[in-house]
Amino acid sequence: MAKIRVAIAGVGNCASALIQGVYYYKDADDSELVPGLTSVRLGGYHVGDIEWVAAFDVSKNKIGRDLAEAIFQPPNITPRFADLPRKLGVEVSPGPVLDGVAPHMRERFNPHDREVTLGEVVDVLKSSGADILINFLPVGSEEASRFYAKASLEAGVAFINGMPTFIASDPEGKWPRLFEEAGVPVVGDDIKGQLGATVLHRTLVRLMHMRGVRVEETYQLNIGGNTDFENMLMEERLKSKRISKTSAVTSVLPYGEELWSKGRVRIGPSDYVPFLGNTKIAYIYIKGRSFGDFPVTLEVKLQVDDKSMFAGSMIDAIRGTRIAKDRGVAGPVVSVSAPFFKHPPVQAPSDEEAHKWFIEFIEGKRPR
Repeated sequence: MAKIRVAIAGVGNCASALIQGVYYYKDADDSELVPGLTSVRLGGYHVGDIEWVAAFDVSKNKIGRDLAEAIFQPPNITPRFADLPRKLGVEVSPGPVLDGVAPHMRERFNPHDREVTLGEVVDVLKSSGADILINFLPVGSEEASRFYAKASLEAGVAFINGMPTFIASDPEGKWPRLFEEAGVPVVGDDIKGQLGATVLHRTLVRLMHMRGVRVEETYQLNIGGNTDFENMLMEERLKSKRISKTSAVTSVLPYGEELWSKGRVRIGPSDYVPFLGNTKIAYIYIKGRSFGDFPVTLEVKLQVDDKSMFAGSMIDAIRGTRIAKDRGVAGPVVSVSAPFFKHPPVQAPSDEEAHKWFIEFIEGKRPR
């Protein structure tokens, strides 16, 4: 099979975990069961078939450096867990700042002060031969995310939106239509971890509903110590994030919208605790009524490494997106988006069903 040539917008902790993850499993045997991957070889593509051809960032700490060096520059804190070549041969290019840096994060991100045009980014994508561009910008980067979506369209490069700006799932339908018309696949929105707070919360709510418990209220409170959580201290940057995470959970209940509208659901980042580093802790609470109107209360604490959780999901999403591109699929790829993203174009009724859609798509039994 051909290589999958990938560009990344946002060389942060997620990018570091993803790049290292590919090298960690690049020599895995096809028969090996790798935690967090559907399979080592998917639709003909091995994990090691993913290669990095371009990268964009706004930090002076990373611009101009080789990608192998840039992923370990501050404020990144993802530890080294894989043996990487000393150089990957990819120099990090400047991206536009726009709204990608919150006011309270300027010192930490150390952004450049030059203007970067759409044409410059498109030129890099085209000259690199990229098949796919991944958006890993910070939460709240609405304008900047749309900039890269537009760059993908102009360069004819598939777009994977790893953060909660609604591109693949745009409720007005503008972006899905643009990608459809351009003949380019788009996958997203907001990457879902292997066993993260959202997928656990969603599963528990669905279990209670399946067993006849009427859910009355629920919350998910998340804390962590990386720049993602520091960035999200500004509530105004969290609108789409809260919608993304909340809809992922409430969508499994026929009355989920009603609970949400009545203020009986609260889901999202809650605080930044620096000493936690990349450790993410989620507290999930669900209260409901069982037979005879007796109360049922469930409380769970989940603790994971925040960034490695996303890497396996993204590796599968990359390979699924390349398969979509190989088949000439244009616009939102529902069967790749549903299992790996919190706010896909179509929410599957369960994560088991979403996984089934994905497998059927890989096997050619579903068109998109």
